[in-house]
Amino acid sequence: MNAAFTLHPLTADDFETIALLGAAIWRQHFISMITREQIDYMVSSRYTPEKLGRYLDAEDRWFRLLRVEGRPVGYCSYALSGQDGEMKLEQLYLLEEMRGRGLGGRMMDEAEAAARATGCAALMLTVNRHNAEAIAVYEKRGFRMRGEVAADIGNGFVMDDYVMAKKV
Repeated sequence: MNAAFTLHPLTADDFETIALLGAAIWRQHFISMITREQIDYMVSSRYTPEKLGRYLDAEDRWFRLLRVEGRPVGYCSYALSGQDGEMKLEQLYLLEEMRGRGLGGRMMDEAEAAARATGCAALMLTVNRHNAEAIAVYEKRGFRMRGEVAADIGNGFVMDDYVMAKKV
């Protein structure tokens, strides 16, 4: 990746950017895995100022916006999982046309470094069972299957995921 990229902490000024970027990525990437109705529900409930605001000045969770040559193209978030010595990679999303350039790896590097810096020995995540592309990337990065989870997210929708983890 030769283009200039930055990965910076979320600010309140970024909320609208994140909401628009999230909607674009989710509608593009997940349409073959979940219904448009579930995507709309998740996007409208996930990227509210209230939910994004939880990352501002928090001591247990972090959110980073990725820009390439000033253009917002992706984001990631991670948080202490509540399990001793473990951090959760909550989100890692990148516009489709930016994939394959090492940018997702840079965001994973950020989360892994944060896990180590906070004394965590493991980084875990959940990933949609039908998201074969992401599963392959995570496995290449050293994540291994730890289990499965089906989470009721409201409005009759369920997130049907694998749980993956790696030592950091």
